[in-house]
Amino acid sequence: MDKKYALIIGASGDIGVSVAQKLAQSGWSLYLHYNSGAEVIDKMTQELSAKYPDQEFFKIKADLIADDIAVITDSIFSLNALIFAQGITEYGLFSTLSDERMQELMMVNYEKPLLLVKKLQDKIAQSGFGRIVFLGSVYGKVGSSMEVMYSSLKGAISSFANAYAKEVASLDITVNVIAPGAVQTKMTSFLKDDEKNELTDEIPLNKMAQPQDISFWVDTLLNKQSRYLTGETIYVDGGWLV
Repeated sequence: MDKKYALIIGASGDIGVSVAQKLAQSGWSLYLHYNSGAEVIDKMTQELSAKYPDQEFFKIKADLIADDIAVITDSIFSLNALIFAQGITEYGLFSTLSDERMQELMMVNYEKPLLLVKKLQDKIAQSGFGRIVFLGSVYGKVGSSMEVMYSSLKGAISSFANAYAKEVASLDITVNVIAPGAVQTKMTSFLKDDEKNELTDEIPLNKMAQPQDISFWVDTLLNKQSRYLTGETIYVDGGWLV
């Protein structure tokens, strides 16, 4: 059986690690992009290579702010799926957000991902079946105060996916967004216990998601049987009433 290859942008984050483990279990060979998470990627690559010897696992180090995306695109030789699990945010009033930090948020969350899609479209199209999956956010639908820029960019990603899916449908490429609500990751680890309790009280399922609750849906969208779903944003938020 031909190998299938997926590129995970932001593979060293909590959700990225879970996505990589889930896809490896489903038979995918992986390009694992990271910036500062070298130890996480080194350990995961060793573990996955030992567990799935018939699959391939490649490490790609690149800073989405500083490096040109050619660092990533030049490392890709065959590609079926592109998953964006990267993301940064900044907590605070929009009026106090520095111009430099605003630009960094735009590059990591929006500009560089779109450039990667543009540069890698032909390789994905050549694969026979293509998948592009963005990790969005419930805040892309219902914005969050103190995270105005992050909310805006996640909303823009959903709009992009909806429009771009129409352009590449004839190439057998689907484009979708998985939009989590509150997930137990390093990004939410700063919350105090009373803040976590207050948050989960607003979630009908009364708990935060775990990374594997998100990676399940990424894996589902990469399945060939998901070929008729495209241009959508799927909210995985526990019924969160935001």
